[in-house]
Amino acid sequence: MPDRAPRRLALGGPGPVRALAAGALALTALTACSAGEGTGRQLNVFAAASLTDVFTDLAEEFEDRHPRTEVVLNFAGSSDLAVQINSGAPADVFAAADTATMDRVVEGEGLDADWSAEHGERGVVFATNTLRIAVPPGNPAGIGELADLAGEGATVAFCAEEVPCGAATAEALGEAGLEITPDTYEENVRAVLTKVELGEVDAGLVYATDVVSAGERVEGVEFAEAGAAVNEYPVGVVSTTSDAGLAADWVELVRSGTGAKALDEAGFSAVGVGGHSSAHEQT
Repeated sequence: MPDRAPRRLALGGPGPVRALAAGALALTALTACSAGEGTGRQLNVFAAASLTDVFTDLAEEFEDRHPRTEVVLNFAGSSDLAVQINSGAPADVFAAADTATMDRVVEGEGLDADWSAEHGERGVVFATNTLRIAVPPGNPAGIGELADLAGEGATVAFCAEEVPCGAATAEALGEAGLEITPDTYEENVRAVLTKVELGEVDAGLVYATDVVSAGERVEGVEFAEAGAAVNEYPVGVVSTTSDAGLAADWVELVRSGTGAKALDEAGFSAVGVGGHSSAHEQT
């Protein structure tokens, strides 16, 4: 995929792909109406915050393949996105960071009936992700394993328990037999990563993909208990879509060889049609 200029976070300005703040749903609905007038089609993709880098790049690819199409990206914690969708937000596609959160949408607004008949009513899993301990460069607190986060004087950031990264954190701590109250709970994994990048905490539990995306701004520490908390990422076409064919094309791009390559490079493990294995797919 060719190098491109950094993407801007914008709600209504010029430029092909727009990334939406989680709280801007009212503006999303308004811009969706104006965008459809004489400018082609619009695709609203709601995706877990940990997918920000991959989906932003894939949106460029998608627009290249679909002239006169605008991809609008809404990144937030998966549980927040599920609430938005079940409250009537204009989503065409939903990609969650765990299957439990996708199930909330399936049981709420539901997935598109025709798409589900072919691919499965719970969506399809396209990637997996595992936890890492993120620490500032040089690891000044000397964090080497999960138990070190319970050490006296260590300042720690976790995801809130209601979002997938928080649920995975709880599973990993349970596997290790640890009870740790962090100094701060954050609303999504990118917020935890930011705390570490800014040096506001000694460590934070994030995904392996976040360590990759941060580059030299953080270091990643692997730990054995992460294997007990592997997150499966499902994607599906939402029943409220205004263009099921276009939404299905997005899902196919994510699951294609192009999508798998982008996911693997970002630190995910791609599964499905273009990935390493289809064993995790929901049927």
